Amino acid sequence: MEDKKFAILIDSDNISSKYISAVMDEMTRHGIATYRRIYGDWTSTQAKSWKNQLAENSITPIQQFNNTVGKNSTDSALIIDAMDILYTGNVDGFCIVSSDGDFTRLASRLRESGMMVVGMGEEKTPRSFRAACSKFTVLENLIDSDEEEIQAETAETKGGKKKKSTSKAESVRKESTVISKEVIENVILGIITENENKERETGLGEIGSRLVNKYPDFDVRNYGYSLLSKFLEEVPSLELMKENTRINVRIKANKESKDEIVDYVRKLVTGAGTKGIGVSEISNKVHEKYTRFNMKDYGYSKFTKFLQDIEGLELYEDGNNRKRCVIKA
Repeated sequence: MEDKKFAILIDSDNISSKYISAVMDEMTRHGIATYRRIYGDWTSTQAKSWKNQLAENSITPIQQFNNTVGKNSTDSALIIDAMDILYTGNVDGFCIVSSDGDFTRLASRLRESGMMVVGMGEEKTPRSFRAACSKFTVLENLIDSDEEEIQAETAETKGGKKKKSTSKAESVRKESTVISKEVIENVILGIITENENKERETGLGEIGSRLVNKYPDFDVRNYGYSLLSKFLEEVPSLELMKENTRINVRIKANKESKDEIVDYVRKLVTGAGTKGIGVSEISNKVHEKYTRFNMKDYGYSKFTKFLQDIEGLELYEDGNNRKRCVIKA
């Protein structure tokens, strides 16, 4: 299969030159870079760090003076070039390297034209831009974190000062931009349940593809892993099964049997007397006692439906429109 052709467009105002080699290496996973352009004011002293990197990676610098105070002419030049390249029909996709949310509309427009849009930016990149891309990669993940810390400590030692490599504010920001593992776990459970309803097995490749389709910035490197399989092995509700060369993902059999949980629910309702017990209270108590309880393991999407299917119980609404459960008369 022929490699896809990409135009790599870099916003030098919002990206550090230390990432450029990693960006070029990462793009080899997607295809061939036929256009390599970087935009900025090359008369500025801040552009000096890019000089050697541009020659080593065969990147064409596009000069853009900041003619108007408060206006980013670099963004405008990049956007205009992207649309010009789009209309040539010479590429299959774009790679926009920037942490600036102003490129959100550009990414959406390119995708609407059938282009694959790979976004790359630092952790501070707004979620709007991330979601507008077909695939988004956090640049910090492309550089070995241990190596980066060693380099920082070495530089600080030489300068006679030692500072923390990561501030508390930076740690909080990273946590706020990364999708929680709990959210990812629930999405995967939904994918597997959907496939089981169609009597289909769920492969590792399908999990990866559908997660990226839903969350363009999903990357196992955000969680400290290099392989999706290793990431999924740490998810308590999942298990991986290797069949020849294929790896399937399944919902792990729950330690507690359904009968045991049903008996516990009946005892709760019986002990509550004739007025019964609130559905939310039952749910809380079940989750406290059986910490790994998940309705989807038993084929339910709602806890009320789980209760309705227990023989001898019935649900009703009290005067405050709250659902309660009682022993059926």
